[in-house]
Amino acid sequence: MLQPPHQPLQVAAVPPQRAPVREDEAGPWHAEAVCRRDEAGLFFAPSKEPTAARLAREAAAKRVCAGCPVMVECREHALLQPEPYGVWGGLTAAERRVALARRRRREVELRKAAAADRIAQAG
Repeated sequence: MLQPPHQPLQVAAVPPQRAPVREDEAGPWHAEAVCRRDEAGLFFAPSKEPTAARLAREAAAKRVCAGCPVMVECREHALLQPEPYGVWGGLTAAERRVALARRRRREVELRKAAAADRIAQAG
């Protein structure tokens, strides 16, 4: 019986991992996170997830976040990183993009108002 020629193993490319966050850099907020007890799959989408399943999973993740004592710290971490995937601090990636855009607009408006005040005071 003939056997097919041996095929070499193909190694899949592994994306680079983020360096672990050190306690002294980020603070210990993540140690108190409620999500540490839950499945990571609740907070991060599997590939090709149907829309209805994604919405249900995100709603369940947000319910976990709602009862978390460090939700604000988690959200701020995700906005400062910025985290491109998953539910962090009760916000999806799309919701975080909106929050960041609002934050940037607010900062621009504050700078304009401060500049106008300086011009009025100098005037």
